[in-house]
Amino acid sequence: MTRFQRFEDIEAWQTARQLANAIYDASEEGPFARDFGLRDQVRRAAVSVLSNIAEGFERERPAEFIRFLTIAKGSVGELRAQLYIVADQGYVAPELSGHLRDEAARVSKMLGGLIAHLRQAERQRVAGEQDARQRKLDR
Repeated sequence: MTRFQRFEDIEAWQTARQLANAIYDASEEGPFARDFGLRDQVRRAAVSVLSNIAEGFERERPAEFIRFLTIAKGSVGELRAQLYIVADQGYVAPELSGHLRDEAARVSKMLGGLIAHLRQAERQRVAGEQDARQRKLDR
């Protein structure tokens, strides 16, 4: 299993942090800044991604980490959907809107890969424990 020393070492967390900061920058001024409801919802979704990665990691149990990574992946999907509304309203330039959605999709892909890796590692760990128990019984 991949061993991270700190949640800050996780590439998906690093990229999600950059994305959240880009969202804050994009929503600081203009009509996006004045649409308080959408602005706050988009910001919350962006922050939720990196927060759930961190919280799951700090729980120190693979199953909990996977659960929180899944929640983070859901939040990034929510963020991508909201970014379409941001674009539809003309709140940011089309190039920036596309870039933000692409970065969100990239985070989602990273999370999916990490979830799959952790699930596989957990299956292998459980299988190893079962094999060890069986060998002990066979003695």
